Amino acid sequence: MSQTEISRMKPSLVPLATLLGRELRGEKDEKPFVKYGQAALAKKGEDYFLIKPDCQRIPGNPLTSFSVFAIFDGHNGISAAIFAKENLLDNILSAIPQGASREEWLQALPRALVAGFVKTDIEFQQKGETSGTTVTFVVIDGWTVTVASVGDSRCILDTQGGVVSLLTVDHRLEENVEERERVTASGGEVGRLNVFGGNEVGPLRCWPGGLCLSRSIGDTDVGEYIVPIPHVKQVKLSDAGGRLIIASDGIWDALSSDIAAKSCRGLPAELAAKLVVKEALRSRGLKDDTTCLVVDIIPSDQPILPPTPRKKQNVLSSFIFGKKSQNPVNKAKLSAVGVVEELFEEGSAMLAERLGKDISLDANSGIFRCAVCQVDQPPADGLSVNSGPFFSPASKPWEGPFLCTTCRKKKDAMEGKGRRPTVIS
Repeated sequence: MSQTEISRMKPSLVPLATLLGRELRGEKDEKPFVKYGQAALAKKGEDYFLIKPDCQRIPGNPLTSFSVFAIFDGHNGISAAIFAKENLLDNILSAIPQGASREEWLQALPRALVAGFVKTDIEFQQKGETSGTTVTFVVIDGWTVTVASVGDSRCILDTQGGVVSLLTVDHRLEENVEERERVTASGGEVGRLNVFGGNEVGPLRCWPGGLCLSRSIGDTDVGEYIVPIPHVKQVKLSDAGGRLIIASDGIWDALSSDIAAKSCRGLPAELAAKLVVKEALRSRGLKDDTTCLVVDIIPSDQPILPPTPRKKQNVLSSFIFGKKSQNPVNKAKLSAVGVVEELFEEGSAMLAERLGKDISLDANSGIFRCAVCQVDQPPADGLSVNSGPFFSPASKPWEGPFLCTTCRKKKDAMEGKGRRPTVIS
């Protein structure tokens, strides 16, 4: 290992006077270190990633720092992946109320992720391009990890207890029965590719378009039943820390989650990412773009995560989670090694179930703010709670917050209430 690699493993030094001051005041530095590494091999050149370890909830205040890591696996071109990489974070942050405390910010984040994904999809479709992209988007604030995903890129969490857990849900039509049912109910058709002689080959796809996924950003030519609404999961790690492996399907088509985690335990993040890619290449060859981010959330007194004890049985399973809740204040604090606290999880593709019922209204002007695009409009130009005249006769009453005209049309189209595209058999 080179001297440079060793130096990257070392935590930042804290002046002695600062440590003594904390000790005298009874303070404890509980914010973990975040170390990361990235590795990739290109086949088609459609994978992109985002690493922003120095974001701030309040600009100029380092005490409000958080980190963002994301994978964008493009298909049918690179424009959707590039657009999402450049715009998604800003669209998410714009949906979080200004002036929120850290606790309020974290509670608002799952809803903001949904709004940001949908807004990014609308903006990209307005460009008139037809490519699409998967997204796995990870926000780390202290010990709290929030993951939003569409498509089949994946994020796993490996902790000191030796348990590997999925923080994402794959939106592949082949494996996800609920998504197949949703697509067909919204006007899509699901089937395999027909070749000469009537034989069906390959994975299940939605038609028109032939996409294997049920959720993505972009894919204007496929149909609005391919939705950008992400599965979101938020957990709080114990103070033992943990490792995230975020990767495109080039990794997961070659390695199981368990094998990927075990293959790089005990190594610093930068070397771990390279080893995961190398292991995937050894297992399957370079069949697809292969991108991997490894992110270690480390107690402040440790340079790297210590090796995880190997267990005799297969430990790929769910974590010992508490019941899901949108209010982490009332949750018991779990500190056992390898145990994390589940704060939130939701995967519904219905906006009414994801955006809540709060209405953003300026009491002085009577102007409403769209819950998705954050545009201010008079209520007559959009859709709000109990807005009777503003929804179509075929729709049941909207039970969500105010939506502008554009976002209302997007919602109706995703639910199959708008004009359905012609189905090609």
